[in-house]
Amino acid sequence: MTRVPTSMRASVLQKIEDIAVEQRPVPEPGPHEVLVRVSAVGTCGSDTHYYERGRIGDFVVREPLILGHEASGTIVALGSEVRDHEVGSRVSLEPGVPCLSCHECRSGRYNLCPDVRFFATPPIDGAFCEYVTLHEQFVYPVPDELSDEAAAMIEPLSVAVWACRKARISPGARVLVTGAGPVGLLAAQTARVFGATEVVITDVTDHRLRTAAELGVTETVNVRHRPLPEVDYEADVLLECSGNPTAATEAVRSVGRAGRVVFVGLGGDELLLPLSHVQTREIEVTGTFRYANTWPTAIALAASGAVELDSLVTHRFELERVPEALTAAARDDTVVKPVVYPQR
Repeated sequence: MTRVPTSMRASVLQKIEDIAVEQRPVPEPGPHEVLVRVSAVGTCGSDTHYYERGRIGDFVVREPLILGHEASGTIVALGSEVRDHEVGSRVSLEPGVPCLSCHECRSGRYNLCPDVRFFATPPIDGAFCEYVTLHEQFVYPVPDELSDEAAAMIEPLSVAVWACRKARISPGARVLVTGAGPVGLLAAQTARVFGATEVVITDVTDHRLRTAAELGVTETVNVRHRPLPEVDYEADVLLECSGNPTAATEAVRSVGRAGRVVFVGLGGDELLLPLSHVQTREIEVTGTFRYANTWPTAIALAASGAVELDSLVTHRFELERVPEALTAAARDDTVVKPVVYPQR
């Protein structure tokens, strides 16, 4: 049996651009929780945003916070009422635990629960640490085919799965993906799995576009050199993953009649919407906020090889180097997905 220590290392955001490794008590699982020894944690743009600005919209860091929400690990202890998990199981963690009783939760939209407790969203600590606890219903065993890194990336893959569901992508669809970051690359792959016959992806970084081409997209467009209005592409579905308001506005104009626009990337609070284009073509416009009931699908897609995860991991960091992991993409345009390893 794995011996669980009483203290652990944790990378803690003290204030803007100030992260330090501290000793923290290892949390004890509640009756319906499991204790997980964290193996790998992907970095996300939201983590970087909190590190550099101390807030995202209404979520403000007011006290020391552990970042990181894309996590995998191994169960090392069970709460007294847990029956469906075993010590030693490798797992992927869904980082948001809703109340399970409000109207949104009862309607199956638990991602919209107003009382959700989400890793690394103030004031809830995240997973840049050696151990975390999580409710048993949000811990998913993963097969041996998935590496620890891939198991951590089930979280961003879930973002992509949710976006494609919201977009109702079906066989024969023509899909435009703006932004070839990790979520955009996963959204493009997932769109193909959902049946899209054409997937065009845009970005301003050649390295990421080359990665997209290797992953099987139909066409890549570097909009720094070839603006989207010059491409003359009409999409059935737009998956906006760049978070760039200018790119988003231009991309909406590429959507054809009865098309669908899904805003996935978090960018500015406002953008200019070409309303005449939307109205005269009866385009549906919606957003996504995280995901709901996506983990089994995402795990199956990754385990079958239908979606590639491991090759997206380009940079690896120890817990002491979390600040470097969070800022790697700004320094190096070959960065796709940095991953932190709390046990190293």
